[in-house]
Amino acid sequence: MASYGPHFGEERPLVGRGGSGTIFFAGCNLACVFCQNHDISQPDALLGTESTLWETTAEELAEMMLALQSSGCENINFVSPSHVVPQILAALLIAVGKGLCLPLVYNTGGYDALSTLYLLRGVVDIYMPDMKYSDEAVGARLSGVPDYVRHNRKAVLEMYRQVGDLMLDERGVARRGVLVRHLVLPAGLAGTASVARFLASEVSPDTYINVMAQYRPMHWAWACPEIARPLTREEYRQAVQEVLAAGLWRLDER
Repeated sequence: MASYGPHFGEERPLVGRGGSGTIFFAGCNLACVFCQNHDISQPDALLGTESTLWETTAEELAEMMLALQSSGCENINFVSPSHVVPQILAALLIAVGKGLCLPLVYNTGGYDALSTLYLLRGVVDIYMPDMKYSDEAVGARLSGVPDYVRHNRKAVLEMYRQVGDLMLDERGVARRGVLVRHLVLPAGLAGTASVARFLASEVSPDTYINVMAQYRPMHWAWACPEIARPLTREEYRQAVQEVLAAGLWRLDER
């Protein structure tokens, strides 16, 4: 475990008035060279240093969820959960038995096995996957996996089959559905146009997508010449235009 608490910096449909009740898990099934949370997502890098990570029981995890609900959070937001799904399910059995009733958000890097997602059918209310790349070679070079695109697209399709388009309540707060995150990378490495075409044609033209402009060279990005610099305004503007040209219209730009 890394941390938990109300988060007001997430997408608007998740924040509402009470914030998103985020629970950050240590570790990740990706090894992105530009990861902004590498201190918790790649804990091997912390060997030999003082770490703030800690082991958590199912009972303790359940109590965190209940505490976030009591504090007024709009949802329970599991951040980087792909590698700890059995532990989450065990904790949910306890938390729901004690009154947990908030929507559950599966906030993932998008590299998820279908067998894992099948376990979450009827459990997760809101899927929030990354769609990082459109080129397998780029995924291998920047995230350390050779087949990101293939698994990512299958996963997003299954997520959509389970929960559909993002549905908001009268306050504009998400209750159910898919919300995609797409981080625009320098030099077009994220393959924005292809991601957008896939979503519009294979998933839904009503897909809610956050086209993210926050890329900064972090972690080991300095060692990769193509991404060893910030994103330019023109690169981001072009990415937004590509998303719109594909037919998507529910954009969150930040």
